[in-house]
Amino acid sequence: MKNQNLALALSNAIEQQQFDKAINQIKALRPIDIADLLALIKPVFACQLLERLPNRSKVFSYLETDIQVVLAQTFPRDSLARIVGEMPADERTDLYKSLQQDQRDALLPALAHAKREDIRLLSAYEEGTAGALMTSDYAALGIEMNVAEALDDLRREAPDAETIYHAYVIDDQRKLLGVVSLRALILATPERLISDIMMNSPVFCHVKDDQEDVAKMVARYDLIALPVIDDSGALVGIVTHDDAMDVASAEATDDFHKSGGVSTMVGRLKDVSITLLYRKRVFWLVFLVFGNLLSGFGISHFEEVIAANLVLVFFLPLLVDSGGNAGSQSATLMVRALATGDVVMRDWFSLLGRESVVALLLGASMAVAISIIGYFRGDAILSLVLALSMMSVVMIGCMIGMSLPFVLSKFGFDPATASAPLITSVCDASGVLIYLFIASKFLVV
Repeated sequence: MKNQNLALALSNAIEQQQFDKAINQIKALRPIDIADLLALIKPVFACQLLERLPNRSKVFSYLETDIQVVLAQTFPRDSLARIVGEMPADERTDLYKSLQQDQRDALLPALAHAKREDIRLLSAYEEGTAGALMTSDYAALGIEMNVAEALDDLRREAPDAETIYHAYVIDDQRKLLGVVSLRALILATPERLISDIMMNSPVFCHVKDDQEDVAKMVARYDLIALPVIDDSGALVGIVTHDDAMDVASAEATDDFHKSGGVSTMVGRLKDVSITLLYRKRVFWLVFLVFGNLLSGFGISHFEEVIAANLVLVFFLPLLVDSGGNAGSQSATLMVRALATGDVVMRDWFSLLGRESVVALLLGASMAVAISIIGYFRGDAILSLVLALSMMSVVMIGCMIGMSLPFVLSKFGFDPATASAPLITSVCDASGVLIYLFIASKFLVV
């Protein structure tokens, strides 16, 4: 509510051309909070205010991409070029790739030559790779420098560099030789050579590496930034920690959607159209309709057993749901472990043994509970049927839930595709067959 009121006040001030008043209303706010306000006012007002902000490129960078695109269409070309030129290289390139071709053609000539070429270079890399994720705004030092020269060089590079906490040591061909921290430079004597204090054999990635692997490397080695090299070994950019974490967050969100049987979403949920929501969700639901027919076939096959023992119907949902729930738990654990690299394909057999023991214990605990209910609802024979069925469906559910992500991964599919609805449907069908098969062996038909 507070943001809404402030956004209204901003709009009124801008509409009356009282820009100083509008700036005074937001000057104490952080750039990300200003961006939230600009998203609430008319694009033309947002553009007029942005042009007058001293930290305009920082504020613009915090806006959602779809809002940036709308503002890019509203800005005069020269104003847009000034803001885009002040943005970090990677964010500038992301915006450029989101624009329509005619907007790109209009923007490029208005940019400085170096920035224009930088956009062309970074936008040429395939989406989802380190090259598409990296920025070219990094601090580089020559191997022959001493500490005093290096610090002078960093002072000149600092305004444009994404980070100067680590500087990358290169030779004349820009081959990556090492990395030196700002801390090491400050603590070293001015005459010491960079080659004496740099860390040799730094962690790096290749421009074609998958961005998810890059994010894992940044997290594994706790890096502020990860250098990126090309086929010749030359340093071409860095992937910063915040960009890597954005990738990790996006991948986790994607896996979360898939675990619910929803295709990858684009944009914020509240802004997504009804048509897109329908298309992202309909496939799995329709597919699982036919998958659930297996449960129906199982029931029809044992209809004589059911007709003679109607009490079985009372326990049917409870049993099959228990197997599905157990399978979903196992699948969730395995999908996440595979995604984080905690387990790999060769771990499947050892994990199968562990999961079998856990499933047996879970099944036994649940069997005790349901057998007591079965005894009071029927007799000792029904109690035995329910106990055996519960142990069996939980065991099978856990095995399916644990193994399916490995199977999908083995054949090159995303393990997250082993979604909760899919696991539940498979476990439901197998649970119906197991339950009614055991019942047919013990109960009178």
